[in-house]
Amino acid sequence: MHQLDELSDDDLIDVYQVEDRSVPHLRANFVSSLDGAVEIDGQSKALSSDSDSRVFSMIRRLADVVLVGAGTIRDEGYSPLRLSAASRTWRTAQGLPENPTLAVVSSRLELSPVNPIFQSAVRPIIVTHEASPTDRREALAEVADLIVLGAAEVDLPAVLKELAARGLPQVLSEGGPHLLGALTSADLVDELCLALAPLLAGPGSGRITAGRPTTLTRKLKLTTMVAAPDDYLFFRYLRES
Repeated sequence: MHQLDELSDDDLIDVYQVEDRSVPHLRANFVSSLDGAVEIDGQSKALSSDSDSRVFSMIRRLADVVLVGAGTIRDEGYSPLRLSAASRTWRTAQGLPENPTLAVVSSRLELSPVNPIFQSAVRPIIVTHEASPTDRREALAEVADLIVLGAAEVDLPAVLKELAARGLPQVLSEGGPHLLGALTSADLVDELCLALAPLLAGPGSGRITAGRPTTLTRKLKLTTMVAAPDDYLFFRYLRES
């Protein structure tokens, strides 16, 4: 087990770095309470802390693209995606673009073109399907690039292939639960980074995953655990070979 306060930023990057960045890899990152809550009063931010924010920023630093469901954009009040100066400097030194690309998955396209996320450092991507409203698609095409894959629902495997073809193989999914459920059902999750907050949220909140029930399970292997002085624990699980 690592101690977060003993790790430099470079050390923490080493903890979460993948072996080969050219190989497509989907990493999901979530925070949960001890009793499994994904949010408090409708937002996951209430489960966060300074240590969680630090680990979160290092994981984002490694991403080519941040994949988020439109509901999470609305519920969490997402800010434009723009990394810190330190993260931009690190990425430039690694030969990466200064900022990752934000990709928003949406079936109904219930996003306003004036939403702050469209002021991100890199022009965002909207991911949708062929049955999505044409007028909303046209409006959003003014402020974002569109990926349209799937007839009546988003074809997530095809989306990941398209992102990799665009030079964005390292995908970080930040939720929400329905997106993680869909990615899990499609067997696309290569890695789960789970922050465990030292809180009991009580009944009422959902889990980190949601969607159609299934009896299928997928085995992941714990590769790293980091403990923080504020009693947060950070687990990194990888798909078994």
